[in-house]
Amino acid sequence: MQHVITTALPDSHPLVTGATTVSPLVRALRGDRPERLPVWFMRQAGRSLPEYRALRVSTKMLDACLDPELSSEITLQPVRRHGVDAGIFFSDIVVPIKLAGVAVEIVPGRGPVLESPIRTADDVARLEPLDPAALAPIAEGVARTVAELGETPLIGFAGAPFTLAAYLVEGGPSKDHVRARAMMHSDPETWNALLTWAADVTGAFLRAQVLAGASAGQLFDSWVGSLSLRDYTERVAPFSARALSHVDDLGVPRIHFGVGSGELLRAMLDVGADAVGVDWRIPLDEASRRLGGSTPVQGNIDPALLQAPWPVLEAHVREVVERGKAAPAHVLNLGHGVSPDTDPTVLTRIVELAHSL
Repeated sequence: MQHVITTALPDSHPLVTGATTVSPLVRALRGDRPERLPVWFMRQAGRSLPEYRALRVSTKMLDACLDPELSSEITLQPVRRHGVDAGIFFSDIVVPIKLAGVAVEIVPGRGPVLESPIRTADDVARLEPLDPAALAPIAEGVARTVAELGETPLIGFAGAPFTLAAYLVEGGPSKDHVRARAMMHSDPETWNALLTWAADVTGAFLRAQVLAGASAGQLFDSWVGSLSLRDYTERVAPFSARALSHVDDLGVPRIHFGVGSGELLRAMLDVGADAVGVDWRIPLDEASRRLGGSTPVQGNIDPALLQAPWPVLEAHVREVVERGKAAPAHVLNLGHGVSPDTDPTVLTRIVELAHSL
């Protein structure tokens, strides 16, 4: 399958030079079925790797994300160890809002915490646009990584506007995102302004990664499962589309992933995605049916089964792969992220199994 690469990418980009054009991941995301089933893991960079923990001993999470040498090395570690078919750039959903001047830190054991939540029209009005110059350490980290990866593609990382807005309004992690959902309905003008800002900040963040060499991009909507289909389509989807539109002219495949998003899959595709990530709650053949049968899918190994005996996990992986055949193409992945206490050798065995099927 031949694809014309847009000239908006730099001449040195791996999709322009051809370095990653025929990689299993890129082919699958474009609807082809490569000879080898591509596999990578969400949150594969770090967490479960002892070499990652050694590297992070005295470095805060966001500092590591903004250090090009560190972010590159952390991205490369699981590619070297597991033999996965793609790297995912090591970053965090809140990195672009920090670069735009929002005071946020990642508190160990809790997650991103804001100094001052954004809850009023005046709060939103005070938010600054993201200065493109602030993205220099991101671009440098990506460029370093791509130079090392060679023919293995790098996936760019970005948080979806709703998940960013949920953190901004709640002031930190939340189980139900009540304040954010309340603002959505009670102050739609402020909500729209906040999501417009979030879409442009995260869209610029993704664009910087693609221009620096990422061969695909993934938009993560971690908290989208708290929304009804109507709220998503009317009050969130237009802003996810706006975020993805920042790379429209670059022609890279785009994955859209959300947790608890079984009822929203078609709407998440319609914002401009080329492939849809599916969590563990819905079988891939049913997900493909809901998507219309013509969309590449990604997923959906249950992360909990990484703790199960190998025969149990192997049977589960084989079933996921079999159900994935209902879609035109499949990228094997987890239905969410790698938990920190996962034995890294289990991930390597999954890669070996996937490549043998």
